[in-house]
Amino acid sequence: MATPSYSLQHTPTWAIALVSFILISISIILEHFIHLIIKWLRKHRKSDLVEAIERLKSELMILGFMSLLLTVTQDAITEICIPVRTADTMLPCRKRTTNDTAILDSCSAKNTSEVALVSKHGIHQLHMFIFVLAVMQIVYSILTVSLARAKIRHWKAWDEETQTMEYEIANDPNRFRYTRQTTFGRRHISTTTASPVSVWIKCFFRQFFHSVEKVDYLTLRHGFISAHFSARNSNFDFQKYIEQSLEEDFRIIVSISPVMWFTVVIFLLVDVHGWHVYLWLSYIPLLLVLVVGAKLEVIVDEMALQMKDVNSVTKGTPLVSPSDEFFWFGHPGFVLTLLHYTLFVNAFELAFFIWVSTQFGINSCYHEHRTFTVIRVVIAVAVQVLCSYVTLPLYALVAQMGSQVKSKALAKILRQWHVEVRERRRKQQKLVKSFSFSHMSSEWNQGNKSALEFSSGLRENTRSSSEGEIVQELEHPMKTQANSSSDPPPCVV
Repeated sequence: MATPSYSLQHTPTWAIALVSFILISISIILEHFIHLIIKWLRKHRKSDLVEAIERLKSELMILGFMSLLLTVTQDAITEICIPVRTADTMLPCRKRTTNDTAILDSCSAKNTSEVALVSKHGIHQLHMFIFVLAVMQIVYSILTVSLARAKIRHWKAWDEETQTMEYEIANDPNRFRYTRQTTFGRRHISTTTASPVSVWIKCFFRQFFHSVEKVDYLTLRHGFISAHFSARNSNFDFQKYIEQSLEEDFRIIVSISPVMWFTVVIFLLVDVHGWHVYLWLSYIPLLLVLVVGAKLEVIVDEMALQMKDVNSVTKGTPLVSPSDEFFWFGHPGFVLTLLHYTLFVNAFELAFFIWVSTQFGINSCYHEHRTFTVIRVVIAVAVQVLCSYVTLPLYALVAQMGSQVKSKALAKILRQWHVEVRERRRKQQKLVKSFSFSHMSSEWNQGNKSALEFSSGLRENTRSSSEGEIVQELEHPMKTQANSSSDPPPCVV
C-alpha cells in the first residue's frame, strides 16, 4: 500500500524548521569555506587562482539557476502533453512496456494516447544530474590544478641547479661543441628525425616516459631568458614563472563556454539505445590528449632541428629560438583550448556515469554491456591523470616558446624578484654597517677614522650599483615585452 503524501499544510512545523535549518547551515558552511580559501589565496598573492574560483562560482551559479528554473516550471512542464508514438522514439533504453506506463500522469489521465513531455520523477532525476555535474566540475578542477602543480614543483630543483658552480662549468659560454653532441641534441636529433612520420611516432611514445627531462627544461629555460631578457638575468626564476602562467591558464580551464553547454545538449540528444554514443564519446578526450601531447613533444624536436640547421656548432648552452610558428595555426592558445575541451568532456563523461549508477543502478539498461562500462571508466580516469600530470605541465613549459610572453605573469615575477633583490641588498647593508661599527670601535683610540669613511663610501657604491643593476634588469624585459606586444600591462614595483 502506497504511503500518502502531505503538503506543507499538514506537515509538522518542527519538521519544516529542521530541514530548513540543516539546508541553511550547510550552505553557510560551504560559503564560509570558499571564503577562507579565497582569503588564503589572496594572502599568498594567488590572484589568478582567486579569479579561477570566482569563475567556478559563476558556473555553479548557472547550474543553480537551471535547478531553480526546473523547480519553478515543474508543473508547467508536466502539463505539456505529447503523443505516445512520439514519446517512444529515440529512447535511451528499450521501448517501454505496459507496466512501465502503469503510473499515470496528468496527460495520461486526460487521454490514454498522450503522455507528459517529462514526468515529475524525470524532473527530479534531472535535478540530481545537475547536482552531480556541479560536484564533478569542482572535483575535476581541484584534481587538475593539484596534479599539474605537483609535477611543476619537481622542476624547482632544476631551476635552483642553474645557480650552482657545477652548472656554470658544464655550460661554459666559451666552450664549443657540435650541436648533435650536446645532451639536448642527442635526445632530439637523430636519424629518425629525417621523416615527419617517425618523429611523430617517437614523440607519441615519449610523452608516456620522461616527457620532460632536465636537459629539456634547462634548454627551454635558457632559450626563454635569452629571447626576452638580457644575459645578466640568468638567475630569473623560470619555474615560478611557469607556475604563474599555469595559474593564469587555469582561469580558462575551469570556465564553461556556451559552446560547451550546447555540446552537453547534443550528447543528451544522441544518447539513444543501441548507438553506444557514450562509448565513442569516451574516446574523444583520449584521442585529443594523446595528439596534443605528441604535438608538444614534436615542437621541442622541431626547435632542436632548427637549432642544428642554424648553427652546427654550439657555444655554451644550446640556444633554441621561441616562435609561434611551431604551434598549430601559429597560436599557442589553441592547444589550451583543446585541453580545456578535453577536460570538460571527460568530466561530463564521468559525471554522467555516476548519475546513471546512482539513479538507475549498476544493472540498468545504461550498463547493459559491462565491458563497455569498464572501458569508459578506465579511459576517464586515465585521461584525467595523463592530461593533468603530463600534458598540462608539458604545455605550460612548451607554451613559453611562443613569440609572446604573458605580461601579467611576468609582471608578478618581476615584482617578487625586485622584492627579493631589495631584501638581499638590505641584509648586505646591515652586514657592512655592523662590520664598519665594530672596526671603528676597535680603532677609535688610535684615531683611525678612515674606516668610517671607507664603509660609508662602500655602502654608497653598493647601493648605487645595485639599484642601477636592478633598474636595468627590470627595464630590459619590459622593453622587450613592449616591442613584442602592442599593449602590455605595466610592471609596477
